[in-house]
Amino acid sequence: MIRSKVRQLFLASGLMLSLYAGAAAQDDYKPAPLPSATPFVVSTWPETPPATSSPDIASDLAAQPQPQPTPAFYTQGVLVETLDGKVVMEQAANQQYNPASVVKLATAYHALQTFGPNYRFSTVVWTNGTFDQTTGTITGDLIISGRDPSFHYEHAVAIARELNRLGVRTVTGDLIVPPKFTMNFGWSTIRSGEIFYDTLDATRRPAAATRAWFDERLAHGDTAATQTIPSVAVMGAVYVASVPPKARVLLTHRSSKLVDVLKVLLCYSNNFMAERLGDFLGGASGVQHFLVSKVGLAPGDVRLSSTSGLGVNRLSPRSMMKVYRGLLKELAKHNLSPSDIMPVAGIDPGTLRKRYTFGYARGSVIGKTGTLGRTDGGASALAGQMRTQTGETLLFVIFNQRGSVPRFREAQDRLVSQLQFTRGGPAPFAYSPQTLAMRLSDTEVEQAGASEFEPDSN
Repeated sequence: MIRSKVRQLFLASGLMLSLYAGAAAQDDYKPAPLPSATPFVVSTWPETPPATSSPDIASDLAAQPQPQPTPAFYTQGVLVETLDGKVVMEQAANQQYNPASVVKLATAYHALQTFGPNYRFSTVVWTNGTFDQTTGTITGDLIISGRDPSFHYEHAVAIARELNRLGVRTVTGDLIVPPKFTMNFGWSTIRSGEIFYDTLDATRRPAAATRAWFDERLAHGDTAATQTIPSVAVMGAVYVASVPPKARVLLTHRSSKLVDVLKVLLCYSNNFMAERLGDFLGGASGVQHFLVSKVGLAPGDVRLSSTSGLGVNRLSPRSMMKVYRGLLKELAKHNLSPSDIMPVAGIDPGTLRKRYTFGYARGSVIGKTGTLGRTDGGASALAGQMRTQTGETLLFVIFNQRGSVPRFREAQDRLVSQLQFTRGGPAPFAYSPQTLAMRLSDTEVEQAGASEFEPDSN
């Protein structure tokens, strides 16, 4: 039992490093004194995305129309409401701020309504070659299609195992990956293809990939998988291209359900996953159109330049509250709660792990953070819901801009705590946490080439 727990911790820690590498969340600030409450006027001119962004996302943002500068009259905008819509507190609630990564809630809402919570992203394996069952050799290319934003080391090893079950051991040709194929939350398609190439082959496989595969299988209790070493050697090079004509499907790997992908994305505030998910939704303009046409925001109430929250985006606390209420309704349609996709403070890993950790405050806040250290002179945001000892749930949006991010964060935490203590103190939401790494390992594989590639006896 202890060994199993340790293995799950190894799996979670390895995935956490990859997720944070893709996130660039900038959320690990130390507490500092509260900011001055004195309002002032500033101009919020667009800035270049942070250096941690990839060239792809930087060019995508630069190519999109940028919001016009909007004066921020107050450093803080707040809106707190009861579940039935009564206003508990508001300050500059109609003023537009940069919501930073809270934009990811809008992206998640659009994705849920478009695909549904049980949707799985497919990675399909093809070949244009012939197969010799006696030698286990494909004479031709191995071709990949799909843009799963959660594709990771262990998923590539799973594909190697399924190819072995079909009898495939060697591919004489090249590995062809599609445009925008990515792996391990990395931005580069060609580099992702090279990592996939190495991970398929046990003689080239990185130690981290082997560890991720073993830890995942052991965490699932699949000890049989650890008795063999999946391996497919591709002899050619790696190229980026579309699936060629007359290629045949060998198998399809399907990701974890969208609801689980969103939980990981929002807990770690992973910019990469949010942008890749946004690609399926028409990018920033697609999400903005959704907020106007489906959620009911006025065209002038929202301006998005990314689906992750990078760059210059604009929403008021009141508009964000409307988005959040829409998200709650969408989740309820599928018998889901906010904790199914959002981090629970003090419990889930990620950006809220170290906040609201004292006593009953632990687990009493479900929210999404937003942090931009330089854009708009420093932007910080927190949106979600809190629970109190009176059994009441309050919805809240807190946007801060143009000042010290660490001080903004402490001010947010103090405001939430004060509201809870006016109602008897904090009370945790009912919540049973699940290891986030386990959520991304709930994948499926379907062999599609049995008519031409007979599985081996194993």
